[in-house]
Amino acid sequence: MTTPLAVTLTSVAAGLGLAAACGFRVFLPLAGLSIAATLGHLPVTGSFAWLATTPALIALATATVAEIAAYYVPWLDHGLDLLAGPAAIVAGIVAAGAIPIDLPPFLRWAIVVIGGGSAGLIQGATTMVRLKSGALTAGAGNGVVATGELIGAATLALLALLAPAVAFLGMVAVLAWAIRRWVRRGAGVRAA
Repeated sequence: MTTPLAVTLTSVAAGLGLAAACGFRVFLPLAGLSIAATLGHLPVTGSFAWLATTPALIALATATVAEIAAYYVPWLDHGLDLLAGPAAIVAGIVAAGAIPIDLPPFLRWAIVVIGGGSAGLIQGATTMVRLKSGALTAGAGNGVVATGELIGAATLALLALLAPAVAFLGMVAVLAWAIRRWVRRGAGVRAA
């Protein structure tokens, strides 16, 4: 038997896992959320009921395919990174906010803000990896980075839907990596 606390914690973990996955790819986790909501596997809150509709599913699936393909075009991937930062934050907010969580409003909004922030932080760290790859390989290595990001997004999104507690631990690990990247970048700037 599941307790209300266990349901709440599972919902928080699923929402935050999906939000973090948005930092790797903006649309893939939202498409996964839409599939899960459409199939009735994962409920969404009333204001996000549109995610469980066929038009939303088609639009998000189309956007996912376009985003994945675009990251394999060397000059286009850097342009997408400029747009992906704000878009990842918004997608993270949507992913975290769409999952029904039985918490007081202040805590619910804190989860939504954490979701958007984690997506933005991860997206920023992956942008730095792509910039370094572009500089070191003249863009030739960016396909490898794109594949890694795609695997990260798909894995974290699937875990969020199927094993939310594991996804939450994965999110914490990825955030630790992203923070370490930011700290190293700041230390490198000060040393120069």
